[in-house]
Amino acid sequence: MRGKPKTREGVVVSDKMHKTVVVTIERLVQHPKYKKYLKRRTRVKAHDEENRCGVGDRVLIAESRPLSHDKRWRVQAILAKAV
Repeated sequence: MRGKPKTREGVVVSDKMHKTVVVTIERLVQHPKYKKYLKRRTRVKAHDEENRCGVGDRVLIAESRPLSHDKRWRVQAILAKAV
């Protein structure tokens, strides 16, 4: 991979698959006309090699090469475990 991979922070919403978690990434975008900030969510599948992530964990994910049909991210670190 050339250069630094993109990294995003998100929350795990599903861990039912083997070595895969679904992460929701939230971002704020400003409405072009009304200037109000809106929450936008993106759901991505991320590779979790040791199956350490659980639902509700805050994780840091990094961009990687395609690992499957729709998996292009890798869990880099678990920032906070769910209580």
